[in-house]
Amino acid sequence: MKQVVQNYKSGELAVLDVPAPGCKPGGVLVRTAYSLISTGTELMKVSEAGMSMLGKARSRPDQVAKVMQSVATNGVPATYRKVMGKLDSYTPLGYSLCGVVEQVGAGIDDVAVGDVVACAGNEHALHAELNWVPKNLYARVPDGLAPRHAAFGTVGSIALQGVRRGEPQLGDVALVIGLGLIGQLVVQLLAASGVRVVGADPDPVRCELAERLGAAACGDPASAAVEAAVAELTGGHGVDQVYLAAGGATNQPVELAARLSRDRGRVVDIGKCRLDLPWNAYYEKELDVRFSRSYGPGRYDPEYELEGRDYPIGYVRWTERRNLACFLDLVARGSVDVEPLVSHIADFDDAVETYQRLKDGELKAVAVLFRYPDQVEDAGEAAAPVVAVPAVKRPGGGVSTPGRTAKSPVRLAFVGAGNYATSMLLPHLAQRDGVELSTVVTTTALSAANAQRKFGFAEATTDLDAVLGDKSIDAVFVVTRHSSHAELTRQALLAGKAVFVEKPLALTEDELTGVLAAVEESGNDRLQVGFNRRFAPLLQEARKRFGARTGPASLRYLVNAGRLQHGSWYLQQGTEGSRFAGEGGHFIDTASWLLDAAPASVYAVAPSGNEDLQVVLRYPDGSTATISYVTTGAPGFPKETLDLVADGKVLRLDDFVRASVDDARRKRWVSSRLPKARDKGQNAELAAFVRAVRTGGPMPVPLESLVATTAATLAVQAGLVTGVPVTLAGAR
Repeated sequence: MKQVVQNYKSGELAVLDVPAPGCKPGGVLVRTAYSLISTGTELMKVSEAGMSMLGKARSRPDQVAKVMQSVATNGVPATYRKVMGKLDSYTPLGYSLCGVVEQVGAGIDDVAVGDVVACAGNEHALHAELNWVPKNLYARVPDGLAPRHAAFGTVGSIALQGVRRGEPQLGDVALVIGLGLIGQLVVQLLAASGVRVVGADPDPVRCELAERLGAAACGDPASAAVEAAVAELTGGHGVDQVYLAAGGATNQPVELAARLSRDRGRVVDIGKCRLDLPWNAYYEKELDVRFSRSYGPGRYDPEYELEGRDYPIGYVRWTERRNLACFLDLVARGSVDVEPLVSHIADFDDAVETYQRLKDGELKAVAVLFRYPDQVEDAGEAAAPVVAVPAVKRPGGGVSTPGRTAKSPVRLAFVGAGNYATSMLLPHLAQRDGVELSTVVTTTALSAANAQRKFGFAEATTDLDAVLGDKSIDAVFVVTRHSSHAELTRQALLAGKAVFVEKPLALTEDELTGVLAAVEESGNDRLQVGFNRRFAPLLQEARKRFGARTGPASLRYLVNAGRLQHGSWYLQQGTEGSRFAGEGGHFIDTASWLLDAAPASVYAVAPSGNEDLQVVLRYPDGSTATISYVTTGAPGFPKETLDLVADGKVLRLDDFVRASVDDARRKRWVSSRLPKARDKGQNAELAAFVRAVRTGGPMPVPLESLVATTAATLAVQAGLVTGVPVTLAGAR
């Protein structure tokens, strides 16, 4: 299928051929009829992409701060790969469309194949021929409403939510500053609510349009006309609400809002404009400043948007989806007229030219629609459906791909191509001799196309079954979200593939048991979990210098994990497990490798009110390892520090930058690396895995060790619930 994309590094726009998305449970696959260009939001993004790197940095100081923190935590090379990987990727455009349901996912019963729906979301309602849309981000189009008008649904919901935040009442007077697409819709919604509206915009054409659509008066904000209209309509008291629908770097809108508001009026920010509030003006009138967050309640909540969990109507009357349905109803009943806003309809194949004309100012437009092939006004017609440690029962022998020779390249497939895969794994594999990147599989078409372009995969697809059925593929990398690891690993093992799965291997005991059942059923034990720290060159050298020990050891591991950003999928504990369940295996595996044993018991405690954990692991020989996993530490402090003490010797690791070993004879070994050379072992781990696949030799880490680490990680959560140590039955 085709999709409009942009490279944020170069600014290039393209209509790209990408794999068609699959129809996942909880949503529908929609073939687009019309999609709407947001001439404000999207053109701002297009303009930013055309800036120099310095200009991009100046426009997004929040992102610069994140980069600097990443340098402190991960070093320069890893941060550079991550940042450049994101910049030099195709990103999607679009977030408002109308189309026909082509396929219905499991769990969906409110629409059927052939229904016409309006769709929302900057990850789901893209300028693309096909989109997978979750339940709470689509709404059925009322009978008789033209698809090109229904394509306004998302931007209409944004305007509607802004009006709701202003709480207008019959007879109020409102000022709308900025008469672009959102502003024009706000004018109509207010007029439909019995509010008299004054509009402000420097463009006389937009002012005239707003007056035709219901505004009492409009004018240039720099002239006296707007102030005179407000004075006449309000008897000199000032407007009840001001709606900021303008963009740009000028502070004029917020200053005008203060001047023309009544005492204790409301100022609602809908657009993205400068907000240097003049303190005296806002204080003296005690103005109520409010923000309107996109389409309404549910926005940026993954449980609502992705998992389909609706908010009870008795507590949240107007959600994203209800706003979308309400706006469509208003347009269908004639209360809002979007046809006068349509400045241009372009064929989808002409998308790049259309964006360029908008950017250059050649095409003056309030709203522009893309019309898709074979999807015009007849789009409503039906379309064709297009904690015990489980015992490891080892198979009789390893599984190898039929026909592979030691000299032929190892053919790899990736399931998932997110930040970690593209910054920490694929750059190493793409440069490795004897490796062929065969196929990349993702649920979103564009991420697969990006990985194919940057790393040279032969194919990109959204079809997992095709990859598992391809006998020429030797190994499958599972680099998806945590909740899917165990099931994807199980399927790949049953398909006879060697599997490299990023941690965690499993989130529950049942998932772990299922993976081991697949090993037993298939006779395939070719499994590696991404516990890379044991492969870190600095730590390996330190362990070698420390040497063998005779007595029990004491190990202390401080993990300064830091806080996650709001909205991170790591916080979706209902589906993705706790944060420690996701990454704690790294630290348990490192401790067990240094102590050369599997833990016998786990004791975990956590202060109430945060995610900090203290995990104590006891080993059969009396050794102990204490892992302090904290999220409340200083962000500038190193992420990982480790001390191992035994037999009069001390090994210390400082964040994979410096390591030392001191012994009883006062001998000291110290090795330091520049921060930019921080190496946590991914390259060496990948080399060991590829070598094992090529030669048929043992996997880099024994299966028993992978299982023991996973079981110990799962036991942490069980220990937090019971408050007592958890014995790992079967541990040795």
